[in-house]
Amino acid sequence: MIIAVASGKGGVGKSMLASGLALLFSRERKITAIDCDVDAPDLGLWLGTKEWDSSEKISVSEKAFIDQEKCTLCGKCKDVCRFGALKYAKKPEIIPYLCEGCGLCVHVCPGKAIRIEPVQNGEVMIRETKYGFPLVSGQLYPGETGSGKVVDDIRERAKKFGGELTILDSAAGIGCPVIASLKGTDHAVLITEPTPSGFSDLKRVLEVVNHFGVDYSIVINKWDINKEMSRKIEKFAGWRLIGKISFDKGIFKAVSELKPIMETDLKVVEEIKGIHKKLKNVIERKAS
Repeated sequence: MIIAVASGKGGVGKSMLASGLALLFSRERKITAIDCDVDAPDLGLWLGTKEWDSSEKISVSEKAFIDQEKCTLCGKCKDVCRFGALKYAKKPEIIPYLCEGCGLCVHVCPGKAIRIEPVQNGEVMIRETKYGFPLVSGQLYPGETGSGKVVDDIRERAKKFGGELTILDSAAGIGCPVIASLKGTDHAVLITEPTPSGFSDLKRVLEVVNHFGVDYSIVINKWDINKEMSRKIEKFAGWRLIGKISFDKGIFKAVSELKPIMETDLKVVEEIKGIHKKLKNVIERKAS
């Protein structure tokens, strides 16, 4: 079974909850944790990871390259590039951060001077955590494209560990890495905060969840900073609400010290345990 922890908005406690659930479930069954936030992976920080057992560069996209000797300086490639990835001075030059690898320049080049080649634009890191389960994490290099493809890659690699349960820490928002995280997922735990933007973005990510037909639960983090808004979200969530987490500055101190949240004596520990218990009931019902 695959459980994705997702949020429409960033900074609402997604990785904190994912790390806590991973630790609790690992005490009961064989699990695998995956950090699918490939633009800003931080699940390792919440699990106290300081280094990786292995790291491998990967290629999930392509870019254009020019053979200057074959170039006739006709300028057709520059004219058709809608991304503005070509510039001309004394010779044509491709701006790698703007090139999407679409290949149109190759098609229009009369001198066959342009080619499309794969580029290394990401990395996959693996760590056997001290809790006995593997953490698979991806990193898309700055300025590169293909975040959804990196997520596909690390999800495929994680299968080799054969876990009974996989916990995915999705990216925030509704973009490519979120879509790649939610597709094929059995259950999504959507975490939000009691702010207008938090509530609005919860509804946005729900559109993606419903598109893929994924069952879901809702958690409110920092519920006590705006109790009136929390009540609105609770009413919206109904029976799908499986827990609330209180605001506590001690959480930030813990993560800054690379101390997993479940190893603290903070109130959040019992609150996540309560969420875990209800989520376990959901899993057992789906499995039966």
